[in-house]
Amino acid sequence: MAVTDQGSEAPGAGPSPNHYELLQIGPDASPQDLRQAFRRLSKRYHPDTTDLPQGQAEEAFRRLQQAYLILSDPARRRLYDAALQAQRDAASPAAAAARLRPPQPLPVRRALSGGEWFALLLLALAVVFSLVLGVGLAWARGAALFTAPSWWAATQQTATVLDLPSADDRPAAPPDAPLQPSPAGPRTLAG
Repeated sequence: MAVTDQGSEAPGAGPSPNHYELLQIGPDASPQDLRQAFRRLSKRYHPDTTDLPQGQAEEAFRRLQQAYLILSDPARRRLYDAALQAQRDAASPAAAAARLRPPQPLPVRRALSGGEWFALLLLALAVVFSLVLGVGLAWARGAALFTAPSWWAATQQTATVLDLPSADDRPAAPPDAPLQPSPAGPRTLAG
C-alpha cells in the first residue's frame, strides 16, 4: 500500500478497506468524531494539497467523500453496518455451520385468543362441576366426607391395647407445674 509522508496509508491505494478504516475511526464513533476525521483526512488527501500523484489523490479523496457520505447519514450507516456484519458472519466458520443447519423457529409469546380463553373457561367449569358432583354424591349416599388416615387409626389401637390414657383422659397440668418423672419408672412395651 502507498504510504504518505505522514506515515498513514492512502485511501486510494491497495485493497479497499471499509469506510471506518478509511476515516480511521471506530464503528461507535459519534457524528462529531466522524466530521473531525473527515476534515483532517480531506486536508491530507485533497488533490490540491497532497504530495500524491494527481490520479491517486483524486481517487483517495473520492473514496473519502463516499465514506463520509454513507457514514454521516444515519439510515445509510445502519445499512452499511448491517452489510459489514453480514460479511463478518459469512467469513466465520460458525456462520458456515449455521447455514447448513435448518433454521429454528423463533419462540412466539402472544396474547391468548378469544377461543383459547373460552376453552380455559370451559375447562375450569368442568373441574368445578366435577368437584361439586363428587362431593354431592358422597353426601347424598351418607359417606363420610373426611376419613382419618390409616396411621391415625393404628396409633389409637396401640393406645387402647397398652391401656395408656388418651390425650382426652389425661388431667391437664397447670402451666407452671414442673414436669416430674413417673414414680413407677419408665414403661416398656412387652412383646
